[in-house]
Amino acid sequence: MFRRLILTAALVGGIAAVASAQTVDEILAQHYKAMGGLDKIKAVKSMKMTGKMIMGGAMEAPFTVFRARPNNQRVEFTFQGMTGVQAFDGASNNAWAIMPFMGKKDPEVMPAEESKMMSEEADFDGILVDWKAKGHKVESLGKEQVEGADCYKLKVTLKSGEARVVFIDVESGLEVKREGKRTVRGQEIEFESVSGDYKEFDGLVFATVVEQGMKGGPANARQKMVMEKFEFNTAGTDTLYLVPKNATRPPAPADSTKKAETGTKPEGEKKADKK
Repeated sequence: MFRRLILTAALVGGIAAVASAQTVDEILAQHYKAMGGLDKIKAVKSMKMTGKMIMGGAMEAPFTVFRARPNNQRVEFTFQGMTGVQAFDGASNNAWAIMPFMGKKDPEVMPAEESKMMSEEADFDGILVDWKAKGHKVESLGKEQVEGADCYKLKVTLKSGEARVVFIDVESGLEVKREGKRTVRGQEIEFESVSGDYKEFDGLVFATVVEQGMKGGPANARQKMVMEKFEFNTAGTDTLYLVPKNATRPPAPADSTKKAETGTKPEGEKKADKK
């Protein structure tokens, strides 16, 4: 009898746990609602954000971000009296930049790995909206605390195969942290991005402070973006994002199979034939 009561209690507890577990769709529905609702999110066709970038814990650079559907982005920032540009051209899937304070006053197309990284940032609605249509996969990893707050932990496997872990606050439904790995200059690094100080702008809710950097890295090495103003459906043209015609491009990677295909022998082999 006692054994039967224990089994029954365990069964009821298990059913309750399953019933209370949030599905991915339920978590994301709460998330979309917290952001202002899918209808309002998708009604925005373009966006302009202004604020300041804080680097090294002290250096500040004012910036303006222009974004347009489906995946165009341009960031302009002023540092040491000069204005730099980093943009993603959604039409060609190429990122490009102008960095005068690095001695690069003419536009340059970024290497493939940097273009790939910026393509994710340029996704107008982010990786969680319409994730199925974009070819991503989202799965729940349960709950985990972030700075003392309970969060849903979602693993997002991008269409490219790369993975991101997104933490959604249980109470507010808003994203508080994101983790993942990226390849920078041929080296894989772990990064994290922390979002906070959410505010409402014309019925939509956005984080106004985003801090990002290497996971476990020193605080003064992180970059902080402080957003002060959001404007929606602002006038703009695609020329803001398109790769300039005079942009230089990175050299094509060397083709290691070229010699084999042309039948050209390495110098060592030629000398051996002469013997």
